[in-house]
Amino acid sequence: MTVPRPEPRVALSTSSVYPERVSDAFRIAEELGYDGVEVMVYTDPVSQDAAALRDLSQRHQLPIVSIHAPTLLLTQRVMHAAPWPKIDLSIELAREVGCDTVVVHPPFRWQRVYAREFVDGVALREHETGVTIAVENMYPWRAGDRYVQAYLPHWDPVEQPYDHVTLDLSHAATAREDSLEMAQALGGRLHHVHLTDGLGSALDEHLVPGRGSQPAKELLQHLSAQEFGGSVVVEVSTRRGTPHQRREDLAESLAFARRYLAPAAPASSGASAGAP
Repeated sequence: MTVPRPEPRVALSTSSVYPERVSDAFRIAEELGYDGVEVMVYTDPVSQDAAALRDLSQRHQLPIVSIHAPTLLLTQRVMHAAPWPKIDLSIELAREVGCDTVVVHPPFRWQRVYAREFVDGVALREHETGVTIAVENMYPWRAGDRYVQAYLPHWDPVEQPYDHVTLDLSHAATAREDSLEMAQALGGRLHHVHLTDGLGSALDEHLVPGRGSQPAKELLQHLSAQEFGGSVVVEVSTRRGTPHQRREDLAESLAFARRYLAPAAPASSGASAGAP
């Protein structure tokens, strides 16, 4: 008897419901049938409050699969002004809410001391805490035909010595990279996926998967074939839509993920043997 293998968890990022609140993300995730939630730490106080997050997780019966540290350009003053304390506080938050993954962006180029320490600092914290720190792929900043290397040691984690990586499809689109090729190159280091899409604009679009030019379908099928054990987190921008449109986009994203993460049906041995 063949035991069916589990599909990767499909979680909802709280950033996907912005400008609604963290509590709204848990409610919507439960109503739509998501498997969990990724908490983006930002100005909503609940995103930084372990007790409040545990209460939401228990109330909606949804695990928190990851904490996204406030390392975005717009969250430089959230949680702490200095970069390493942000990471350390995010790790502490992850442990307090019962998850084992923290997503971080690489340092900005002007954070030179932090950047010099980053690779070793990430590895040290993983070793000391047991929490996985999954460094996310970013992109060069573009203005017309000009490119600016905005991240150190680099925006592309494939050639960096991180043990664990988060692959974001919208960031791959902005960088004009192929997310499937990146996943294949990362191999077992790919720990976490932000499922979204993009058309290659200089803007980080975070489209609903399937509405951009990234091979989102093929990537999910690749993850399924590789028996990917991490989480696939829907991280799309819905801020310009109505609440109804937001729910429709999040339902569509979940359906897309479920469809292409489903294991392929085995070929019928009878058919191959010429059975009618």
